[in-house]
Amino acid sequence: MTPPTLTTPPSLTSALAGHIREAIAAAGGWISFDRFMALALYTPGLGYYAHDSRKFGLMPGSGSDFVTAPELSSRFGQALSRQVAQALRESATDEVWEFGAGSGALAQQLLGALGPQVKRYTIVDLSGTLQARQRERLAAWGDTVRWVSELPAQMRGVVVGNEVLDAMPVQLLARHDGSWFERGVAVQDALFVHADQPTALRPSFEVVGNHDYLTEIHPQAEAFVATLADRLQAGAVFLIDYGFPEHEYYHPQRSMGTLMCHRGHLVDADALQDVGEKDLTAHVNFSGIALAGQQAGLQVLGYTSQARFLLNCAVLDGMEDAPLAERVMVQKLINEHEMGELFKVIALVVDSPERPWGGWQAMGFARGDRTHTL
Repeated sequence: MTPPTLTTPPSLTSALAGHIREAIAAAGGWISFDRFMALALYTPGLGYYAHDSRKFGLMPGSGSDFVTAPELSSRFGQALSRQVAQALRESATDEVWEFGAGSGALAQQLLGALGPQVKRYTIVDLSGTLQARQRERLAAWGDTVRWVSELPAQMRGVVVGNEVLDAMPVQLLARHDGSWFERGVAVQDALFVHADQPTALRPSFEVVGNHDYLTEIHPQAEAFVATLADRLQAGAVFLIDYGFPEHEYYHPQRSMGTLMCHRGHLVDADALQDVGEKDLTAHVNFSGIALAGQQAGLQVLGYTSQARFLLNCAVLDGMEDAPLAERVMVQKLINEHEMGELFKVIALVVDSPERPWGGWQAMGFARGDRTHTL
């Protein structure tokens, strides 16, 4: 297999590694993995999402590292737009909030499909380079689209996030000989190495057995959902990502965790090598996301596989007349062995005494709702 072409200049990689070494030294020789992941991904000008390498694309020959659903087919955004339109009507709102808009493909698809139903489309994205690409792609919508770096005290509308939660830094927990440790990062001979420290932290679901076990917990993703719950006065939240409910996430056989890296459309598990040159990501514990939302005042509107959600939202309408290439891409979105089963959709809704649990049936969960599995 041909090694992927490096997407980041070596000078940036060296500068980022030096920056992280300084952070480790300042912290006494050890930092938690979530701190390391945040630095590797988001250090201004140096982190993976903070420099101008191409991230999104169909093939490695484009210099990209991975592909997301909106890049595969515009039918993804068109199907999601039907659900967003229903949520806008039911919540009597007219604004869409997108977190981590990536290449801007999903925003383009939603804006094109929703038309005048959306008075304002607000993008929250930490990457200045990605924001620049989004602005270019979405220029036709003028002032309808805006970018913000932080959330207001109150917000109304429908929130969407495709592959946002998986990019939020995670803490690593390792069990050795029946005892739990937090796995962080230290420096040895100028190289990054894993280092474990005793901890009172535990996974949210008991991992049966005493065998060695490595896994993740997701305080930042859960805090993000709690913040949305605190700010959202009316509306709903739709989050799409790869992951599992906690009884699957912390299955005894998933002993190596879910942390992985993407570069050149290949996957590896060594997050400490080539910092800044590749994406770091972990699967989502959807039970934790649901609980974080409920504890902060939201209710679960639905939870299902991406395939079932898209089928419920009529992704196949008109497919009989579509070109073969388009049909192939849609199959990637819904086939179980592609994205259809690994990716899930969870929806949370603002609750109120007048309209408990939102008071409406979301079309994306009309069949195959798995909320009972969370």
